[in-house]
Amino acid sequence: MAKVAQAAHRDRHYWLLKSEPDSFSFDDLWNCTGRATHWDGVRNFQARNYMRDEMKKGDLAFFYHSGAEPGIVGIVEITREGYPDHTALDPKDPHYDPRSKGGESPWSMVDIHAIERLPRAIPLSEMRGKPELEGMPLLQKGSRLSVQKVGAAEWNAVLALAKQTSG
Repeated sequence: MAKVAQAAHRDRHYWLLKSEPDSFSFDDLWNCTGRATHWDGVRNFQARNYMRDEMKKGDLAFFYHSGAEPGIVGIVEITREGYPDHTALDPKDPHYDPRSKGGESPWSMVDIHAIERLPRAIPLSEMRGKPELEGMPLLQKGSRLSVQKVGAAEWNAVLALAKQTSG
């Protein structure tokens, strides 16, 4: 594993970003110029507030594929802190929000850079069976946020799972 896949550091925050692979996959990000893009289209106020108020440049996030085979597949770095999500203002964009008024977006986005693919995907089903992950927001009933906090101990536990050859 690359140098990033190391134990959590106290000066960094950790996150999980969810995406449907049919909409935008880790492979899509990996194939972007410079392996970087903006994380747009978030239309939940709590997730927006995380990006706008708490995510910092240098924070790391797991890239999670939701859908048919849900699981963590990669690691990204936040390269630009929250700024207005312009896609909310464009009627031709799939993330257009007609409630955006006066040319100002109430939504935020961050820029991300793909750091590495995990050696293997960590399926949701495997994470559910790990006591060290039981407090992870992803595993809580009804948790549907596309941007979630990940604790340092949970970060380390997922990295340990990634290093194992099988679940």
